[in-house]
Amino acid sequence: MKRLLYIFIGVLIAIPCFSQSDTTIINNDLQLIHLGDSVFMHTSWVESEQWGRFSNNGLLIIKNGEAVMVDTPMSNKQTKELTDYLNVVLKVKIKALIASHFHDDCIGGLEYLQSIGAKSLACNLTIEKCKIENLPVPSIGFDKEYDCLFNDLPIECRFFGPGHSFDNITVWLPEQKILFGGCLIKSANARGLGNLSDAVVNEWDVTVEKVQYAYPEVKTVVPGHGAFGDASLLSHTIKLVRNYKDKHAPM
Repeated sequence: MKRLLYIFIGVLIAIPCFSQSDTTIINNDLQLIHLGDSVFMHTSWVESEQWGRFSNNGLLIIKNGEAVMVDTPMSNKQTKELTDYLNVVLKVKIKALIASHFHDDCIGGLEYLQSIGAKSLACNLTIEKCKIENLPVPSIGFDKEYDCLFNDLPIECRFFGPGHSFDNITVWLPEQKILFGGCLIKSANARGLGNLSDAVVNEWDVTVEKVQYAYPEVKTVVPGHGAFGDASLLSHTIKLVRNYKDKHAPM
């Protein structure tokens, strides 16, 4: 049975109005992009010896002076910088986090959010992995589906199967027709599958096909890294996975 999580709101606080093309630069490593009513993509950049400088995406669903964050930046420091900007400039308070899987680019700032009293939601697979790895643990878990109402905005969390990781979930915003695919979905510029340390490649394409079937009306797809796009990102991801499987098939 689906559960409903109602996050109650306080006094209405107005937030600035953004156009579709607005990008807000918070600092050299952090920005916001407006995707649609109440919804923003937060993007942060980090340096890595293995991958060089790369970006990480998450969502902010903002309404009535409150916000749900989907995935954090990779560190508590960047998460605090983002949260401080929301508090001071937009007068918005983070109320909850939805973590799409257990990697740092999803829960790297969970400890900070917990310190300011934000709730957190993740798949039970993610929660169990966090416990095993001694990572900060999200407070609310679900098996395959979890429906939320945040200030009357519906949010649907689903586990369709493994792919980039064994625990990756999607977040669907039906009113805006925005799908957060996270690292399960690759950007249009991606030419490979990226980090495969916890991937389940043999099932990845089938999982994304299930996502395609579930959301035929999707307008905007947000991947875990790179630019957002449309439904073609789902087909692109399936193609990348199948190309990888063909190249690595046993002789």
